Amino acid sequence: MNFEAAINLTMPMDRTLRDMTQADLDAVWNIEQRVHAYPWTLGNFRDALASKNICQVYETGGQIIGYAVMMLAVDEVQLLNISIDIPYQRQALGMRLLRELQTQMRGLKMQRMLLEVRPSNVAARGLYEAAGFVKIGVRRGYYAAMQNREDALVMEYWL
Repeated sequence: MNFEAAINLTMPMDRTLRDMTQADLDAVWNIEQRVHAYPWTLGNFRDALASKNICQVYETGGQIIGYAVMMLAVDEVQLLNISIDIPYQRQALGMRLLRELQTQMRGLKMQRMLLEVRPSNVAARGLYEAAGFVKIGVRRGYYAAMQNREDALVMEYWL
């Protein structure tokens, strides 16, 4: 499904959000490796595209600076991955991207957005809380970690 056709995705300050393609995967994966201690594999992104998940890239001047991967389930959307490249962090771009995703999902009549986040990822937790997400649960031992496993906080946002 082409989500660009459904909603005008031109964002402020010459930033756009568009559907991710196979040609974008190397750039996306390079960002993923820079911003995450436990990054997705290139195969994870290929699988997300093949599974018809909503995979989008956030770009400025033709350069990919971030991306998001979401999975729809009836009237809910699971935010699987959202990232902004390091040189573009701390400029409110993560919030702009997240707000645009929320707007898209409202347009698709989704009722709520869910996500998991590491308790140790203070910056992401702050972003999600500022965007109106609330903690609704914990998944024990969900993430790989340096020693053993790390829990995931489950958060929701009613669209």
